[in-house]
Amino acid sequence: MMNGCNLVDNDSAVAGGVEDMYGEDIATMGQPVTPWTVSVASGYTLMRDPRHNKGVAFTERERDAHYLRGLLPPIVLSQELQEKRIMHMLRQYKVPLQRYMAMMDLQERNERLFYKLLIDNVEELLPVVYTPTVGEACQKYGSIFRRPQGLYISLKEKGKILEVLKNWPERSVQVIVVTDGERILGLGDLGCQGMGIPVGKLSLYTALGGVRPSACLPITIDVGTNNEKLLNDEFYIGLRQRRATGQEYAELLHEFMSAVKQNYGEKVLIQFEDFANHNAFELLARYSSSHLVFNDDIQGTASVVLAGLLAALKLLGGTLADHRFLFLGAGEAGTGIAELIALEMSKQTGNPIEENRKKIWLVDSKGLIVDSRKHSLQHFKKPWAHEHEPVSKLVDAVKAIKPTVLIGTSGVGKQFTREVVEAMASINEKPLIMALSNPTSQAECTAEEAYTWSEGRAIFASGSPFDPFEYDGKVFVPGQANNAYIFPGFGLGVIMSGAIRVHDDMLLAASEALAAQVTGEHFKKGLIYPPFSDIRKISANIAAKVAAKAYELGLASHLPQPEDLVKYAENCMYSPVYRTYR
Repeated sequence: MMNGCNLVDNDSAVAGGVEDMYGEDIATMGQPVTPWTVSVASGYTLMRDPRHNKGVAFTERERDAHYLRGLLPPIVLSQELQEKRIMHMLRQYKVPLQRYMAMMDLQERNERLFYKLLIDNVEELLPVVYTPTVGEACQKYGSIFRRPQGLYISLKEKGKILEVLKNWPERSVQVIVVTDGERILGLGDLGCQGMGIPVGKLSLYTALGGVRPSACLPITIDVGTNNEKLLNDEFYIGLRQRRATGQEYAELLHEFMSAVKQNYGEKVLIQFEDFANHNAFELLARYSSSHLVFNDDIQGTASVVLAGLLAALKLLGGTLADHRFLFLGAGEAGTGIAELIALEMSKQTGNPIEENRKKIWLVDSKGLIVDSRKHSLQHFKKPWAHEHEPVSKLVDAVKAIKPTVLIGTSGVGKQFTREVVEAMASINEKPLIMALSNPTSQAECTAEEAYTWSEGRAIFASGSPFDPFEYDGKVFVPGQANNAYIFPGFGLGVIMSGAIRVHDDMLLAASEALAAQVTGEHFKKGLIYPPFSDIRKISANIAAKVAAKAYELGLASHLPQPEDLVKYAENCMYSPVYRTYR
């Protein structure tokens, strides 16, 4: 049976639907459901099932019907009151990692309450379950590890990956976020402890994009680590060996990709997360024609930054092609953003992409990427090697190139020095400065520095959140170029259309949809992104545009196309409100 969103399919585990074991999706929100698949003699099991546990919100009638009498205190609290109580508790913690652990405990105990909390308090809790706190959580994952979440696939499982996937209790998975832990945020190789990233990303797929939790599968592929500190840490939870590379690595990844497709079908979205440059580009290129794959570091980051640039044009004036861009950082994020900017310019002007690339300059650890360095460059940097004399320092590159937009994706903090920001401000009336590296400690500069050094003229956005800042009597609200704006809505659009491949035009559609959500009120505050408090509405609009593009390109398989895709997206979104049990 299929519901109105084509997301429920009880007959097939691979048709893009989520198997509805408990009849929750078929029932309307007003209908009671039965949370059991077999007869039981005690409600004790129900209370330990995070998907159906309601804690002290079980009603008197439910306590009688489901053997809960005496297992709970006599009080009955509403979900809203439970939410208020937990938020009060979380605010008592002064250490962000304590809040993170408390949220993870709640997710393991009461899934619906966890998502209700996250959705209703998204601006306050997003930095707790995602950047920047998730970075610290990954660094200390071995010490705070309590209960496994997701699947761990190591070299020990080579030849048996399909069997491992079958151990996961959900047969109908729609989104997999997978990492090998080699480049976690700006923190480097964290090996198996990188699992915090897929877990956190998929929490946001549900909270921000409305993808059902049962449809989400976090996976860490453990091929070892080159982090000596972890290898010598008695609490490290991964393989104690140096990273596998070359053929051994490629064979394991190929077996994984083949097993995923065999087990979950053509329409499972596989999101690559925090792979090192040398593997990230190769994996995306190798599997984009045979699998539904998306690299958040290359494509998600590019899409959210492009959205900010499109919105910022209302403040800067001109078209995208009228501006000059300088990047500090030429890895996955930098080259991914640059390429998407060039693609959008081509869409707007009709000019060939090679011509557009000439307006985009990149600086790496050796200085400005120029034609004379081409012979020694990695393949993904070569398209950005333009005719120019070598320049080693960023500030000299700013003075030579005279960019209107400065973008940091270096993963190294404090690189946008006072001299650099002042140089940008001397060239531009309103310099656009985007310090995108995560976590906060790795940001190229702070919001306060950007506003102060530019004398309040900068338009600023960052990867991690910064508090509003007052300068010369005016309050500036920093924008956050957070991938969480894009990937949840993008994923929902892919799922609800039944897309079988990701196309660049779908990424451009997501960027344009996000930029369109920035209103005049936001611009008055200097914002180039809408507030996260509207994220579900934003995600629905992004999903609709992505799905529309999938239908237009002939990549959608859920036919016919719904008339109102925004309404359809909203109807498809998971609701964390408690259900009434028979």
